[in-house]
Amino acid sequence: MTRLRRSGSGGQARTRRVLVTFMFASIVCLSGCVRGCTSSRPPIHINPSMDDQPKVLAQTSSKFFYDGASMRQPVPGTVPIGGLKEDAAFFTGKGTDGQFVATIPVTVDEALLERGRQRYVIYCQPCHDARGDGKGILFQRGNVPTASFHQDKILKYPDGQIFDVITNGAGLMAGYRWPIPPADRWAIIAYVRELERKRLASAAGPAAGSN
Repeated sequence: MTRLRRSGSGGQARTRRVLVTFMFASIVCLSGCVRGCTSSRPPIHINPSMDDQPKVLAQTSSKFFYDGASMRQPVPGTVPIGGLKEDAAFFTGKGTDGQFVATIPVTVDEALLERGRQRYVIYCQPCHDARGDGKGILFQRGNVPTASFHQDKILKYPDGQIFDVITNGAGLMAGYRWPIPPADRWAIIAYVRELERKRLASAAGPAAGSN
């Protein structure tokens, strides 16, 4: 009787070990399949939150609005802050006839020249150098031709054309429409014209003295 009880208890223990081993193997297989097996069924979204809510996305179509567009047009007559640019000469460098204005459409004083000098040092001097000869860092290190403000072509430019070049760029020069606001563009032009005047005056001085 004792041997039978021991034999029976040993068999139950072996059965439990087999069951535990089988369950453990099943869990391992199932976990591996969950991580690596493919399925045609959509994944379970445990927390849908706001992902699945109806909403309007920019630049998409819409069946709700009559024109089929999700984005709405502004109310007629709406003008963004700072967007009413009636002074074409100031904001574009061109007059009502579409031609470049000959002179700066703002009052040139010491404050404007100082502002222009500061902006020139930041945005223009690296390429055009401090004197406007076009011998800046691009020319010094890369031998990249950069315009001189003292050449006849630029001396003959109307101020509005220089404004247009600063705004939209020209040749290798990129446009500075966004980094430099219109008022600062005119300030830079005023300073450049001052550099040109000083160069012409210094060149005319020795010539006048020799006569």
